[in-house]
Amino acid sequence: MSTFQLEIVTPTKTLDQGDVSYVRCPGTTGLFGVMGGHTDALFALAIGEIKVVNNGNMSYLSTSGGYAEVTREKVSLLLETVEEAREIDAPRAQEACDRAKARLSKKEGDEVRTRAALSRAENRLKVSSR
Repeated sequence: MSTFQLEIVTPTKTLDQGDVSYVRCPGTTGLFGVMGGHTDALFALAIGEIKVVNNGNMSYLSTSGGYAEVTREKVSLLLETVEEAREIDAPRAQEACDRAKARLSKKEGDEVRTRAALSRAENRLKVSSR
């Protein structure tokens, strides 16, 4: 199976995932996958789960959005945030989820921002269970 280089860049860190055979990302219009030899493309990313396949091993990451730049040899994910499943503090994510739900039910604060916070917390909880 053909492989490609996967690099993940955030404002605070860079993760070199090395050669991978597949990556699935949460695009703003739905999930999309990339395999070796993919045509060049640029995608906007949404809050969601990133799946990486490397030598048959799967890993999962949580992101709050960004961009994916795809070339035939490399995929660069330029992300606002990224957390590997094993790094996620599930109790903290649950607390954030509960706070956002409480703010929504009491109609406190900016509803758009609160819904975004709820979406991020729910995503982190989902990825943490992988």
